[in-house]
Amino acid sequence: MKIIPTSIPDLLVIEPRVFGDDRGFFYESFNSRDFNQMIGCEVCFVQDNHSRSAKNVLRGLHYQIKHPQGKLVRVVSGEVFDVAVDIRRNSPTFGQWVGECLSADNKKQFWIPAGFAHGFLVLSGYAEFLYKTTDYYAPEYDRCIVWDDPNLGIDWPIDCDPVLSDKDKQGKFFTDAECFD
Repeated sequence: MKIIPTSIPDLLVIEPRVFGDDRGFFYESFNSRDFNQMIGCEVCFVQDNHSRSAKNVLRGLHYQIKHPQGKLVRVVSGEVFDVAVDIRRNSPTFGQWVGECLSADNKKQFWIPAGFAHGFLVLSGYAEFLYKTTDYYAPEYDRCIVWDDPNLGIDWPIDCDPVLSDKDKQGKFFTDAECFD
């Protein structure tokens, strides 16, 4: 695996070694020992999630204020623009974001530790998105920051209104959002 650092040191892009020929390809998408060595701490994933979304669907920016989740995300069909926002008040990168194109073709993964809000925009006709989480879904602690918050200035690659859930339409502005201390 190749680790690609981002402008926020805790966020990592992971590029697997892919073995391919005219029959197709093979790659190891996850290895607990190698992953924990790579990030320098012991992480235990407890839940796997799989979503399918149509073009221009934007999900996020989501997080859990209690029982925060670290996420290892990837796309197995289509392409998304994936975003993580640092919402840890004591972090030197508080309020900053990183975006990465993840696709079935590039097979990149994005490691987003607890303490970040997360969202993605579907760029292809549809996308299937997989993510492992370090804690279980706790709906009572689920929070959302509005996707187009001017204080964050996320440069989403979209030229129309995204398709949002009711929950995402009601997201809070970053300045009003509950953050981690």
